[in-house]
Amino acid sequence: MKYIGAHVSAAGGVEKAVFRAFQLKATTFSFFTKNQLQWSTFPLSKINIDDFKKACIKYNFFFEKILPHSSYLINLGHPDNNLLKKSRIAFIDEIRRCDELGLRFLNFHPGSHLNKISEIDCLSRISESINIALEKTKNIIAVIENTAGQGTNVGYCFEHLSTIINKIDNQSRVGVCLDTCHLFASGYDLRTKENCKNTFNKFFDLIGLKYLKGFHLNDSKRDFNSRIDRHESLGLGKIGVLVFEWIMQNKHFFDIPMILETSNPKIWSKEIDWLKSLRK
Repeated sequence: MKYIGAHVSAAGGVEKAVFRAFQLKATTFSFFTKNQLQWSTFPLSKINIDDFKKACIKYNFFFEKILPHSSYLINLGHPDNNLLKKSRIAFIDEIRRCDELGLRFLNFHPGSHLNKISEIDCLSRISESINIALEKTKNIIAVIENTAGQGTNVGYCFEHLSTIINKIDNQSRVGVCLDTCHLFASGYDLRTKENCKNTFNKFFDLIGLKYLKGFHLNDSKRDFNSRIDRHESLGLGKIGVLVFEWIMQNKHFFDIPMILETSNPKIWSKEIDWLKSLRK
């Protein structure tokens, strides 16, 4: 089965995200478990947790196929030790929130060096941050999202992701989410079947299929290898539709959550229907 959905709002309570995903006829979804632009937040209440779990059961969403997203403020490779510690505390809190909700994954952006340290030192800090978080938590798999390489972000190539994973002590609790817009913007061409095969064969060789825990399906407003992260609706950007057809029909990717973060939420339900139709 293919699990297809979108990143929906949790405004009004995390349980609201479940119904919003149901309205889209989604079979998975992503959401923020807390305000993504604030460091501090209130703990989840027992009512929130219970209502979320009941809604998932009611609307037939599997806990292990939901792919929540962490705060944009977190930088697990931060060059400043005080801000690195702040990011680590926030990351641990988010992992615990996911565990309270009965989920399996937490998707996150790896981090940025901010031109203060080298890329390799930043990658080492990210691995160390993940190790610290996993030691202090349980159950949740930390899912690293590839980046577009915009600004000083690391994680824009498979070599970066492999370097991070190789330094994780408990590799059973780490994975990868591949964003198609980020792949394209960072120099992985996806516009032909041959390029799709080459890109994913490289991923399989350097990282491995077992680490692939999710997709973000997005077209790109900007050109190939632009290093600019601007999402577009499927088929309306520079990538085109072929890669989405290729992914949906690839036997390796059955059972992997696929999340839309495209630019027009008003057509998410149509995009989900189109992706579902490709399974045939």
